[in-house]
Amino acid sequence: MSLGGEIRERYEYTHNPGFGAEPQDTDGVWLQRVAVHGDLQWGQHARIFAELHSALEHGRAGGPSPVDENEAELQNAFVELELPPTDGGVLLRIGRQEMQFGSARLVSVRDGPNVRRTFDGGRITARSGPWRLDALAVRPRKDRTGAFDDSTDDSKALWGIYATRALEWPAPSGADLYYLGYRNDNAVFDQGSGPETRHTLGTRLFGNYRGWSWNWEAMIQFGRFGGADLRAWTIASETGYTWSNARLRPRLMLSANIASGDRDPQDPDLQTFNPLFPRGNYFSEDSILGPQNFYNAHLFLTVHPSRQLALTADYDFFWRLSRRDGVYGPNGQLVRSGDGSDARFVATAVSLTSEWEIDRNWTLTAIYTHFHPEKFLEETGPSEPVDFLELTARFRF
Repeated sequence: MSLGGEIRERYEYTHNPGFGAEPQDTDGVWLQRVAVHGDLQWGQHARIFAELHSALEHGRAGGPSPVDENEAELQNAFVELELPPTDGGVLLRIGRQEMQFGSARLVSVRDGPNVRRTFDGGRITARSGPWRLDALAVRPRKDRTGAFDDSTDDSKALWGIYATRALEWPAPSGADLYYLGYRNDNAVFDQGSGPETRHTLGTRLFGNYRGWSWNWEAMIQFGRFGGADLRAWTIASETGYTWSNARLRPRLMLSANIASGDRDPQDPDLQTFNPLFPRGNYFSEDSILGPQNFYNAHLFLTVHPSRQLALTADYDFFWRLSRRDGVYGPNGQLVRSGDGSDARFVATAVSLTSEWEIDRNWTLTAIYTHFHPEKFLEETGPSEPVDFLELTARFRF
């Protein structure tokens, strides 16, 4: 039996939330997350894991959201068996479990918000040589703010196969191939609402070589939305270079991404990409925009004044791809409808981040983001600049 956990204390202040349309938090928001887990290894081929989370919020003017507060709930509670019971066999995991694959663009634990994401169901993991294969059939947990009142969200489902292969040329690297199926009985897009069945085929290449690093991913989606056809796609890329022998070890990285949007809201067919269950802080910790109907260029510069301290400055330019579709948040919620504007330019955002890993237990983070609305937001509603400040202390044990 091993025991462990985490305590995370976070302060957030947002000036002009919702571009001025949402209630202003007078003194900011205090968020606390506490987790305790027990991991029991039963013999050589069985494991029982349970983790209790408590997430609390204070100061949100409009009250806590489902990702702000969950007083007490089982975050993980699963049994894992090795099948057949031989070394290096196949692992079967049944119960409530967190999951994250690849770059967390489609399936993520959503660590940024106060309440992490988890799923109920089954997962099989098999390893053979350079290959790892995961097969899953799960439903997300439906988060509520009280104590032990969550349930399985029967309106949504996720299933599929995710394969990763380690590569040795031209350097230690890897490739992912995957299929993910998704069902949402109550999907909402700018075009309208209805049941959605979506199938995603994707591949990812990643690695490092002589200072260079890359993480490139492409996906296509097909299925049905309401009674009409669904076709969507995305291409995501991160390419960077690190001067490892230079003072401060600077790293420069460009993230360039694009995802399809709906071409005609009057046509029942849908072309809006769906990121399924992505990380909450997809572009920045303020969690305003999500990866649907967009293209962007996001430049990062990171320096290391010491081995424990990293400082990052980044600048993001964000546009709409389709002029007939709206802008969405990381959770897929429609932020602003595409009606009333033909402009593509949505916003620019500049962020400054410092992360100090004091030791193996303690991490301190400070983030400031200035989010400047551009023509599309100016023409479709409130468009005040948003300033976001976050201070976080995390202790793991």
